[in-house]
Amino acid sequence: MTGLPVADRATTRRSSRDLLRGERTAVLTVLLLQAAAAAAALAAPRLLGAIVDDVISGAAMARIDRLALAIAVCTLVQGVLLRYGYLVGYRLGERAVARLRERFVRRALDLPTAVVERAGTGDLANRSSVDVSQVGTTVRDVVPILLIAASQVVLLIGAVFLIHPVLGLVALAGLPSILGVTRWYLRRASPAYLAEGAAAADLTEALTTTAEGARTVEAFRLSGERVTSGTVRVKRQWATRRATLALRSVFYPVVEASYAVPIAVVLVAGGALARRGAVSIGDVVAAALLLQQAIEPLDRVLQFIEQAQRGVASYARVLGVGFGVPEQRGVAPAPGDERIEVRGARFAYANGHDVLHGIDLDLRPGERLAIVGPSGAGKSTLARLLAGNEAPHHGAVTLGGVPVAEIDPAERRRLVALVTQEHHVFIGTLRDNLSFAAPDATDGDMLRALVSVGADWYATLPDGLDTPLGEGAAHQLGPADAQQLALARIVLADPHTLILDEATAALDPTTARRTERALAAVLGGRTVIAIAHRLNTARDADRVAVLADGRITELGTHDELVDAGGAYAALWRSWHG
Repeated sequence: MTGLPVADRATTRRSSRDLLRGERTAVLTVLLLQAAAAAAALAAPRLLGAIVDDVISGAAMARIDRLALAIAVCTLVQGVLLRYGYLVGYRLGERAVARLRERFVRRALDLPTAVVERAGTGDLANRSSVDVSQVGTTVRDVVPILLIAASQVVLLIGAVFLIHPVLGLVALAGLPSILGVTRWYLRRASPAYLAEGAAAADLTEALTTTAEGARTVEAFRLSGERVTSGTVRVKRQWATRRATLALRSVFYPVVEASYAVPIAVVLVAGGALARRGAVSIGDVVAAALLLQQAIEPLDRVLQFIEQAQRGVASYARVLGVGFGVPEQRGVAPAPGDERIEVRGARFAYANGHDVLHGIDLDLRPGERLAIVGPSGAGKSTLARLLAGNEAPHHGAVTLGGVPVAEIDPAERRRLVALVTQEHHVFIGTLRDNLSFAAPDATDGDMLRALVSVGADWYATLPDGLDTPLGEGAAHQLGPADAQQLALARIVLADPHTLILDEATAALDPTTARRTERALAAVLGGRTVIAIAHRLNTARDADRVAVLADGRITELGTHDELVDAGGAYAALWRSWHG
């Protein structure tokens, strides 16, 4: 299984700038408020140093009280400025995260079905939950704090330089070790966190598929194999987490040890300068306090650099959804008519042998074609090619002379609809579930669509079209009802070509027959291609194509094929006992 791609660094940086484009005023406001708060914070150490000097010189208590009051006022001003700085920063972050989520949803919905299936639901689910959440935390919390803390560190160190240049220089004594270990860490962190994210997605995929196929696992006694598979993935994820932990176990101790060095050096150098009268004891105390005060924002900078690495890695994975998938909107011309033609189509899934071998087929507009054949013959694959979900690696599948897979996805879904035996009931009302197919449909349109597919169960719903459905709702639809709901969506979508890939498989034979006849009546005049597992469907079709080993072995009407005495005739006799 091939995971979704990951955006490169250049794309990540460019997209980061785009994400904050239009927010320059908010960014500038945050920086100004935090710079003002940092400036207010500088006053306290300076005033405290002045108090020390006044105490040594025997100044009046009234002056000391005034200085103490000034410290309190500066602290209050700093708190107010910080409060509003964080408020503006969080609002900025929330807007950016909202845009990111909207962009992610658009990208995910634009992904071709084949891409999602090859990547696996675990990868996409992990990116839509864990990675988007991590990016949200980074944009909302980490980035503002990094900007704030970095500006505070710069101002605090600058204040030490203003006290005396020598003290400012020696205050940088711990910087080489911090810069060195940070550079070492950053070179290794991004690939390590990308590997951790990929391992987490792989584990999610394994657990999801095991849970969804629990009955199959139990029936075929595959529990041991699935446990082994899960254990391998857990070990892989644990190994990637140990790798990131190993980086942190070097990074943090070196940084913590570097904090004490500047304060100690400033005290020693400050004492020497004070003996020569270059600075006062109060200046030395103020410089030491400024450096002590710088530890907290510096610690936040380094701590959130680690979180920022997680955020950047997650952002690259989020951007990777849709990355590398060609966006050829409007490149292919509109189909000239509704005729579907297949010429020499061959297809193979990734790294596999051909599933279809030189398929040739013409479908007349309004024709009903049934495709029958044994399991594994390639019926569903042919349906995917006809719907444009996959493109043949050789030959062509065209609609009105245009390759189906190259038609704009939105336009293609409007023209050709593929309904499989897999169905989904979205969280929302019955009206919500139907309006996905036709947002402008009236209540009357929706009720007529339900009636047309035999979904008479809607009349028993407590709130009619406003009845909540989906996971967690009080009313749950069974598989047969959910499949009829999917068919009602197709009636509302009103495509000119409908491909039914065993779309009534979840229905009992009587209900399936009634539903298929109702659909035939509603979709009269439209092209209908049915992958038939019940031969009654084939008997009602205009033509029947028999597929075996990826090839069309017979093609004709039901009566013609029965009279021919071939494979279809044998299937028909077997069906009727």
